[in-house]
Amino acid sequence: GSAEAGQAGRPVLAVRVQECFGWAATPRIVEGRVSVLLHLLSPARRPVAVTDDLTSFWEQGYPQVRAEMRGRYPKHAWPEDPWNAPATRGTGRRR
Repeated sequence: GSAEAGQAGRPVLAVRVQECFGWAATPRIVEGRVSVLLHLLSPARRPVAVTDDLTSFWEQGYPQVRAEMRGRYPKHAWPEDPWNAPATRGTGRRR
């Protein structure tokens, strides 16, 4: 993903949802003082969510994103349990 300064100089990480599987929480920098603003992208690299609270995204936003995206991108991984799913790049169908 590309990192660039967001609102008020906040670090922004644009990353596909699949690449964040297994992350329990938002990455933090500057000795944990600054949370990164995540621009979560679809497989087509279109933003599906912007959050600095990945934990609540997995709980509240992700089920809706998953429902929508599974139909549109059936070859990609959309696990029910994103906390324990392996992060993937591409369609993740190659084992």
